Amino acid sequence: MFALPRILAAALFATATASLAVFPAGASRADGPKDNIADNVRPVPPVGNTIPDADADEIKKGLVELQQLIKDIGKHDLLPDVQVYEKAVRWALDYKEIYDGKGAKPATNVKKALAAGLERAKQLKGGQAPWTTQTGSVVRAYTSKIDGSVQPYWLIVPKDYDFTAKTKHRLDFWWHGRFENVVEAGFMANSPGTGGIIPAPGALILHPFGRFSNANKFAGEIDTFECLEHAKKHYRIDDSRLVARGFSMGGAACWQYAVHYPTLWAANAPGAGFSETPEFLKVFQQEKLEPTWYEQKLWHMYNATDTAVNIFNLPTVAYSGEADSQKQAADVMAREMKKVGLELTHIIGPKTGHSYEKGAKAEVNKQIDAFVEKGKPAKPSEIKFTTYTLRYNQCGWVEITGLEKHWSEAKVTGKTADGTYELTTSGISAFNITTHERDIVVKIDGKTVLTEMGIPTDKPRVKRFVKVIGRWAVPGNLPDELKKAPGLQGPIDDAFMDSFVMVKPTGKAANEKVGAWAAKEMKHATEHWQKQFRGDAPVKNDTEVTDADIKNSNLVLWGDPSSNAVLAKIADKLPVKWTDKGVVVGKDTYDAGTHVPVLIYPNPLNPKKYVVLNSGFTFREYDYLNNARQVSKLPDYAVIDVTTPPNSRYPGKIARAGFFGEKWELLENDGK
Repeated sequence: MFALPRILAAALFATATASLAVFPAGASRADGPKDNIADNVRPVPPVGNTIPDADADEIKKGLVELQQLIKDIGKHDLLPDVQVYEKAVRWALDYKEIYDGKGAKPATNVKKALAAGLERAKQLKGGQAPWTTQTGSVVRAYTSKIDGSVQPYWLIVPKDYDFTAKTKHRLDFWWHGRFENVVEAGFMANSPGTGGIIPAPGALILHPFGRFSNANKFAGEIDTFECLEHAKKHYRIDDSRLVARGFSMGGAACWQYAVHYPTLWAANAPGAGFSETPEFLKVFQQEKLEPTWYEQKLWHMYNATDTAVNIFNLPTVAYSGEADSQKQAADVMAREMKKVGLELTHIIGPKTGHSYEKGAKAEVNKQIDAFVEKGKPAKPSEIKFTTYTLRYNQCGWVEITGLEKHWSEAKVTGKTADGTYELTTSGISAFNITTHERDIVVKIDGKTVLTEMGIPTDKPRVKRFVKVIGRWAVPGNLPDELKKAPGLQGPIDDAFMDSFVMVKPTGKAANEKVGAWAAKEMKHATEHWQKQFRGDAPVKNDTEVTDADIKNSNLVLWGDPSSNAVLAKIADKLPVKWTDKGVVVGKDTYDAGTHVPVLIYPNPLNPKKYVVLNSGFTFREYDYLNNARQVSKLPDYAVIDVTTPPNSRYPGKIARAGFFGEKWELLENDGK
């Protein structure tokens, strides 16, 4: 995945996942120190091959036919299953992303995708959709709530799947490894088969595209859940038998999905990969890290080592090759789990590098199958959960709804039996319990806080608890107040995990230099959303934003109050102010001709959604070169000095940055 030459890495990836794609010929390149030079960054995805005019003309002709068929079909629930092929072919041409067949058979994958799309379109136009009852490997697609893009996934349907029965089936996720040159067409043209899984009888296997190679983070993380939601509409899936599996970058996905959503899965089988950022980059990338204080805090979001205790309820069987440097991932997880009284089952492939050893693979499958056969308990009797952010806030019957301080450790442990719940908390200011019992007693930090008897049990009840002046209580009707809450807690990157709209200014900027910077950075944000998250970022002029946009989407506002009409409406309600003296942040004033505020904040026009100023996702080109780098680089707000030009790491010189408080207030120490 990371340290191997790309051609060799591709071969090993194909070995680990059965043949996923046709990889390009060409000079090999290794990760490592050469990819630690921020001033010399190779493009990801790379520039593709030039194909003969005759082949390009053939593809363009077929694409026009496919587009017309899609128009003829009109609205249809299954249309994304066709549109995804049109997107794959069009993007391959538009963005020069043809990577295969440089010799005798140019653009093989694109032609295969085009042929499959034409076949489906003709079938759907004729009122047929045979792929919906197909067994074996089948490409499906959904329309994402985030940006309206169509996204593909593979589903492996067992041959004995009965589409007329009611039996629900086990579902194994298989998250793929890193591939820099396998975009939509290559992914869709070649079945991944069963991957590193020896299929269990009757099990479905779902291979997410994950929006390319972003390590299943941010929009790539949400892709998994959108795939699952779509698959549930068309296949019978047993929620108690969902399995987290993957290799290389996909193994990293297993670690983060395990600690973020520990009671979602029946079992977890990470293979190789990475499990945190700083140690992995030092060992694997030989990188000298010099993070800012806020970057270190933001590592908590995806460092599985920081929340290793969350695996308490999740049967986990890790795999590593004995000679694989990425064995480091499981080793550090084993170390951190041991600190909290947990022991990791770690299967080692003898004398094996970055691939599965046959006997070890069989042993992993044997142990995972045994766990899944038991099934996930409907309700865990005991939970242990740690978080640093309300983005990840649920474990079994507990949902954390308030933290005393974001990015500091917050913990809850609890036991339940016969309607009695006993919990111990730290760093938490509010949480909910979901219960089905008729009689309940809730004890928190050694004191009885709630007793209810004889409540009907036909529906689950959600009981809320808040800490008031250091004591836990059951709240009455809570007043509406601005505070950090699940899905409304930052940092900036959080806005791009749900529906968003980029709002382009149509007015004249107050300062020419700042206006030019904003225009360039907006262009960068939209172009790189396409490259790294494989969607067209929704863009509207400030004069075109509707009430529906405000209600349903996070608004990403570019420019300043002089240039952006939407920003002008809310400028006086933001914690950053524009005055005659400059841009004011707390007690500090910055030259408005050379400094730009970026931030995330509840939208004053709709506090249930975000407003973002002058920022797309915050990791940049340098970070694309290693998946462990693809983490948030900016916190809730920053001030950018635009006299330093943007580069592959930052949008300019960071003059100031910090986290808002739990009530979205500015803190004197910026949240340090």
